[in-house]
Amino acid sequence: MVVIIGILAGLAIPKFTYVVNKARTARAIGDIKALQVDLMSFEASGQPLPADLSAIGRGGMLDPWGNPYVYYPFPPGPGKPGGARKDKFLVPVNSTFDLYSAGPDGDTVPPFLASQSQDDIVRANDGGYVGVARNF
Repeated sequence: MVVIIGILAGLAIPKFTYVVNKARTARAIGDIKALQVDLMSFEASGQPLPADLSAIGRGGMLDPWGNPYVYYPFPPGPGKPGGARKDKFLVPVNSTFDLYSAGPDGDTVPPFLASQSQDDIVRANDGGYVGVARNF
């Protein structure tokens, strides 16, 4: 009896972990989409992008893994910002701001190709894509 329960638990735990991670990813995607709407509404009202998320009432908001969401508004003017997220060609993926979660490992670097960034939940194409960086 104990062996059967052990076998069933051994089969169920990995599936449960997978489902929990999918749910966390889905929540992070939803959060980023909601934050994006708030930021774009702020900008559409004629105001410059805020310096941080507290200006839209979302300061201290944590991703599903307990880390703060990263919001990086680009400075006005020409040129590519140094800390911007970059695609496989090392081109910035957004034109006004980056918004992302560092993902389950909490570790990230700007290029999506870097191993630390593969699990990040990112906003790219100025909001046309919100999802896992490795899938962009």
